[in-house]
Amino acid sequence: MFQEDEQSQLDLRLIRVWGKASRTVFENVKKDIVSHGLDPVNFMILELLYSKGPHPVQKISETFSIPSGSITYVVDKLETKALVKREASPTDRRTSNVVLTEKGKLFFDEIFPKHVETISHNLSFISNEEKEQLIHLMKKIGLGAKELG
Repeated sequence: MFQEDEQSQLDLRLIRVWGKASRTVFENVKKDIVSHGLDPVNFMILELLYSKGPHPVQKISETFSIPSGSITYVVDKLETKALVKREASPTDRRTSNVVLTEKGKLFFDEIFPKHVETISHNLSFISNEEKEQLIHLMKKIGLGAKELG
């Protein structure tokens, strides 16, 4: 049977608390997304286009690790809702860019501030200084773990 030492106990406690807190916050954020009639993948794509502008379908697929067949389906659904459209790429005739429509931009103008408010509300239990510390620590853990993999 595994014998836990103090370090193991602390590491296990940290991963349990971190996991539970993350699941709870992300579940609350997901509820907000769903309340606007979107699923998380649709939201991520719309947010990317809203924040960063038009993107080739292939680049969206790579950014979110969505298989090419699936991304076509997702973009088709967003097109059906008139939130995005495909436009020929001005630099490469073989590709098309996904662009927010005016309806998509107006929709996101309406829901995005509410979404940010939901996130801020869920993080309001710690100070800005603690948030900066947490960002620093999470980056440190992420980069370290990436080197292990």
